Amino acid sequence: MYDAIVVGARCAGSPTAMLLARRGYKVLMVDRGSFPSDTMSGHYIHQPGVAALERWGLREAVAASGCPPLTTVRFDVGPFALEGSPPPADGITEGYCCRRFILDQILVDAAVASGAELRENVTVTDLVWEDGRVTGIRTASGVENARIVIGADGLHSKVAAWVDAPVYDAYDTVSCGYYSYWTGIDHGGKVHLLPRGDRFLGVAPTNEGKAFVFYQGPIAQFHEMRADIEGQYMAAMSRDPWLADQIAHATRVERFTGTADLPNFRRKPYGPGWALVGDAAYHKDPITAQGITNAFESAELCAEAIHAGFSGRRPLDEALAEYETKRNESTGPAYHLAMDVAKCEPPAPEMQALLGALQGNQEDTNAFLGCIAGTTWIPQFLSEQNVGRIIGQAVAAAR
Repeated sequence: MYDAIVVGARCAGSPTAMLLARRGYKVLMVDRGSFPSDTMSGHYIHQPGVAALERWGLREAVAASGCPPLTTVRFDVGPFALEGSPPPADGITEGYCCRRFILDQILVDAAVASGAELRENVTVTDLVWEDGRVTGIRTASGVENARIVIGADGLHSKVAAWVDAPVYDAYDTVSCGYYSYWTGIDHGGKVHLLPRGDRFLGVAPTNEGKAFVFYQGPIAQFHEMRADIEGQYMAAMSRDPWLADQIAHATRVERFTGTADLPNFRRKPYGPGWALVGDAAYHKDPITAQGITNAFESAELCAEAIHAGFSGRRPLDEALAEYETKRNESTGPAYHLAMDVAKCEPPAPEMQALLGALQGNQEDTNAFLGCIAGTTWIPQFLSEQNVGRIIGQAVAAAR
């Protein structure tokens, strides 16, 4: 009998298991794969995610993996670029674009070192129920029971499907895209974001001296993109002279990877004997690269709620309801911002005016970049009063 069984041991499951095990709970992690292994995913960790790694004692392991710290973001809109550093999160100033086969192994190892049991290459075939409550999992090897089963099994979570977790705040897929890895790109140790018409391009330094280079475009064009993956990718890169020149003198060292399976939704993340974390509970367009950072946040919130319930501090359902509320409050503005950016449409006139006004205004440029990183509260920054202040200052300075 386990206290908790976590289904899925990647960037949401392993931290959840680790945090519960560190509280003294008996935890089983199962994953259908084995580690180390890669997965189709972006892998940028914004400052709040790195702050979580620092709290867990894992930041140094990520830094030691050969993944360079990234403190500068260049948001290049064509006629001009805004460059700066997002505000820190708990004193953490850097992000990391750490490869998933490295990051996930670090997280799995930390969970096991904390006392969680790991079983690899295990497929969960069903949940076990008793009196309307989930009480365990069923695999080819038999049944394992637990006080709670936590689904960390991603976008197409079987745990979520088996418990019929309600979906809400759902929107159709907005974008699609492809990425690959290159050597020989002179990125200057910066993250480069380059919206170019109906394509959004990006470059981020990652492990082994490689650069993660991606593009996204409207979902309506996916069949066209898939029909000529390399040609469409290279055509997207050619929209920016700097990036086109970099690609022309660089070497692609891995295959192209892409998808149109990028829905936007929230699921109720708890019920009788079960909980959900990470993409199983909340999925959004990846264009602002918030997935891993949000997964870390949900792992902390969910583990704390379960501990509050198991320790008797408060009823478990009440604690998990608060987990859902906090998740929605903290991610709501960024959720809708990501969908707006992913449309790959020209900015509205108000946004164009704001971007223009940010030129030469380093403090507010940093705050703008923090909207992407999750260190600036978006509703406050984009409020009519604040936008008016920024534009007013720019007008006054130009006189």
